[in-house]
Amino acid sequence: MIIMQYNKSFKYIVPLGICLAVASCTPVLSPLAEKKAVPQSFDKSTDTTNISATPWRTYFKDPNLVNLIDTALKNNQELQITLQEIEIAKNDIRVKKGLLLPQVGLAAGAGIEKVGRYTSQGAGDASTEIMPGKEMPDPLGDLKIGAYAKWEVDIWKKLRNSKKAAVSRYLATVEGKNFVITNLIAEVADSYYELLALDNQLEIVKQNITLQSNALEIVKIQKEASRATELAVQKFQAEVMASKSMEFDILQNIKETENKINFLLGQYPQEIKRDKANFASLVPSAVNSGIPSQLLANRPDIKQAELELEAAKLDVKTARAEFYPSLDITAGIGFNAFKPSYLFTLPESLLYSFAGDIAAPLINRNALKAEYSSANARQIQALYNYERTILNAYIEVANQLSKINNLEKSYDLKSQQVDALNRSIDVAGDLFKSARVDYFEVLMTQRDALESKLELIETKKEQLNASVYVYRDLGGGWK
Repeated sequence: MIIMQYNKSFKYIVPLGICLAVASCTPVLSPLAEKKAVPQSFDKSTDTTNISATPWRTYFKDPNLVNLIDTALKNNQELQITLQEIEIAKNDIRVKKGLLLPQVGLAAGAGIEKVGRYTSQGAGDASTEIMPGKEMPDPLGDLKIGAYAKWEVDIWKKLRNSKKAAVSRYLATVEGKNFVITNLIAEVADSYYELLALDNQLEIVKQNITLQSNALEIVKIQKEASRATELAVQKFQAEVMASKSMEFDILQNIKETENKINFLLGQYPQEIKRDKANFASLVPSAVNSGIPSQLLANRPDIKQAELELEAAKLDVKTARAEFYPSLDITAGIGFNAFKPSYLFTLPESLLYSFAGDIAAPLINRNALKAEYSSANARQIQALYNYERTILNAYIEVANQLSKINNLEKSYDLKSQQVDALNRSIDVAGDLFKSARVDYFEVLMTQRDALESKLELIETKKEQLNASVYVYRDLGGGWK
């Protein structure tokens, strides 16, 4: 290290040209690649209307779901943890800001010293009089009280860039909180629609059990009349047992889904209030996707990645400034005496100092080069993370838009299938009673009808969830 110190006179005799020449030897790094442009549209649509601007209280029409989301936003532990991360980042800004200002403090001390009489200091003290006829005391006390200050002059903006990086990271944590909110809202809505779907599946299974039980009674009567065999009775009995087993499976899934919602709401297990009757009539919200460039402003995870990239760039500037000379100024003022009665005697007990230090790295530069290279590598990582986040956002939206379109067509076809199978149940029952078809065809018809009804409910649930996820993927919910 090249260090020049100035006491009292503060004379600049340091050859700054040498320091700057040393600092100019920072390693040259490759420039960052340019950011890739996002596509201009989703599926060739140029409509800029975007549902992400719709508040979640307006987007979700079910009042029970709105109440659940509202509770989750107040009590969810993950969201509360994220809020504390914001506080941590805010405090880091205060730390970085404090480094820009002089460090000022007060100090006081007391001590005592006994030196040998036959030493240069002892001989000098013995021959020195404080005042005529009064020698220096032995042992000698040492009392101090005063103020001191230290300040690193931010010549190369090292500290200011460090503070700006902290600000960017704080803003990134805010966007991280917004991203948690969008995902929390989507997860609550997804689980709520899953719960409604399970309720309706349970009702269908119960109806099917009643239908199968009625068929079983008919088969038993036919057996007594020698029109059916024991095999038919046992087959129908097995179908009833299978449906009852399915009923308990669905009940377990309902309990687990309720508890999943309770966990998201930060509360212990309790029944989730919901309207079980209107699931089939629920219509997914209309979707307006806007254009891909709007994702840059609406998606919190993209804005978070952008802010982290800005912070990484500032970190590189801060690491580069470590190669340059630094200027530290120190000062102090106070009182110093060997006896309390002399401590505030002026000017004899007055003590002051003023010094400036300029230092630049000269020999051990490998550590600085390594940190500079690491900062640049983290900057490149942040750039790739930013590009990956944008790509992921675009693909998520594209997938959901395609899913919404295909599910709409699938639901129409499944509805027609369910209607046809419902009619076939009645036809099969009439034919079975007149012995024109055997029990196996009746069983298969009932089984196919049950599966198609359950699939129809599952498709409806996927439709509703697709509308939830496209709202999330477009950046809705946090505003």
